[in-house]
Amino acid sequence: MKVFPTSHGVPRHPTGTSQDASRVLVRDGRVIAALADGVGSSQEGGAAAQRAVDMIVDYYVARPQAWTPRRALTDFVSQINRIFHQESQLRHGSSELLCTLTVAVIENGRLYGLNIGDSPAYLWRRAKLTRLSQNHALSQNGMQHVLTRAVGLEPTVEPWFFENTVEDGDMLLLCSDGVSNAVSENQLAELLSRRTAARSIVSSAAERIEENSDLRDDATAVVLDIAQRGWTGGTGERPLEVLPALRPGDIIDNFKLLRPLQDTARVWLAEKLPASASASDHSTFNLQPSTHAPSATGARCVLKFPPLEARDEDARRDGFLRELWQASRIDSPDFIRATIPAEGSLRYYVMDYVEAPTLRAHLANGSLRVEETVELARFLLRSGQYLLSRDHAHGDIKPDNILVLRDGENLRFLLIDLGSAAEVFSVTNRAGTPSYLAPERFQNAPLSERTELFAIGVTLYESLVRTYPYGEIERFQTPRFDTSPKRLTRLNTAVPPWLESVISRSLAPDPDDRYQNFSEMAYDLDHPNEVTPFYAKNTALLDRDPVRFYKLLSLALFLTNIALLWHRLRR
Repeated sequence: MKVFPTSHGVPRHPTGTSQDASRVLVRDGRVIAALADGVGSSQEGGAAAQRAVDMIVDYYVARPQAWTPRRALTDFVSQINRIFHQESQLRHGSSELLCTLTVAVIENGRLYGLNIGDSPAYLWRRAKLTRLSQNHALSQNGMQHVLTRAVGLEPTVEPWFFENTVEDGDMLLLCSDGVSNAVSENQLAELLSRRTAARSIVSSAAERIEENSDLRDDATAVVLDIAQRGWTGGTGERPLEVLPALRPGDIIDNFKLLRPLQDTARVWLAEKLPASASASDHSTFNLQPSTHAPSATGARCVLKFPPLEARDEDARRDGFLRELWQASRIDSPDFIRATIPAEGSLRYYVMDYVEAPTLRAHLANGSLRVEETVELARFLLRSGQYLLSRDHAHGDIKPDNILVLRDGENLRFLLIDLGSAAEVFSVTNRAGTPSYLAPERFQNAPLSERTELFAIGVTLYESLVRTYPYGEIERFQTPRFDTSPKRLTRLNTAVPPWLESVISRSLAPDPDDRYQNFSEMAYDLDHPNEVTPFYAKNTALLDRDPVRFYKLLSLALFLTNIALLWHRLRR
């Protein structure tokens, strides 16, 4: 495939900042183009536009290979919309992260695309211009700028989807309404017939805007000049295969299963076999050998297979595909490395095997030291920030999902199990482990940075005193958080007051009293002398300020004695 992409944009005012954003990526025989126009009346329209194009392109590049392009695009746009809407409501109390979004993907000789809002997509073919997108704006005179659909406007959004074949010589145009309002479709057709690049189209719009100030707007265009469409002869999709019950000794793609690592027998310790190894003495599932790590013969690794229920339940099937997608996107030393098979159907994914105890097992032998707990806190905040940069949250932070490695005299940690990971603001149920769920999660509040901070707080508290701050919570319970946790400094005299305040703040039942983001808590860990003492709202005065308590108690006793003496003298 030979495609020549160009993109260009100019702001409404020469010295101003454009609220439009665009991005084009050509990779692995496919082209992904996205354009967004921030809603000018919203507080963060420009930021929303830039985030939307980056997110949809990044998500699509790493999409689950069992998903069709249409499924991937519509699902990812729904995620982005949900994130923007929930985040905006949390930060502003109203929808302020608003933008249009138009996306086009060329893959295996076909065009797939969608749009939300009024940023159009056009296909020019053999001297004819066809509008592919749908206009989501009011049609009444003077109201054409009012959008009926936008990313982030409502909790859910329904995009318009379009699909077409691609032919050699086609021209595809995505543009903001700053271009389409200034340049007529006839003029666009004439420009594209000359195989004009994006800069010339935007320049034409700018010239017309100069002639008519009523048209003044940001103007951005993306042009895909398709010289040769290319064809791979396939759909690019890879089906998910759910293998039957597994047994020790089974061989899967040159991996020999050694023993299950979970009761469900869908997570296995495995050993890499030589490529020429005979499988005649083992149960074998024939597929072409995969080319993922580990490559060394005899190396041990972990294979995770989809649950058996994924055969018949779409929700379990989609859940595993999401987990696979999320795990394969992680590239951080704080996480176990995961890879997927390079060929054939999707039947499992591979993780590095690290022989180390979980934090839960480590705590069975004693609490962490203060300096080890601080390092654990930095690690969890760093890991959380990494996932957040990809618009995801772990969703199940707890000692069972943390490996403890010895590095000389020091400890270091790895975060495992992304089975509960999800995009922020998406999960509104009790998914996760109840004792680590923030109070608002029991009221169907979404997964967020603040709920992750609560789980981190519970883990740190438990690491220092080996007990839960609010007691163990069962899955069927809807707990009350009206009793403050016992003070760490009383349960473990080695804990300094500043660290107690940091952990107590992360455990605040009211999310508004909690740390609002990972960086805020990380700053306090790095600047203990600046930490302000923190007490929950229902903390007794004796715990919050014992000196003041005893002063007031002394005063009360003194006044009581005076009253008694006065009463006696009057008699």
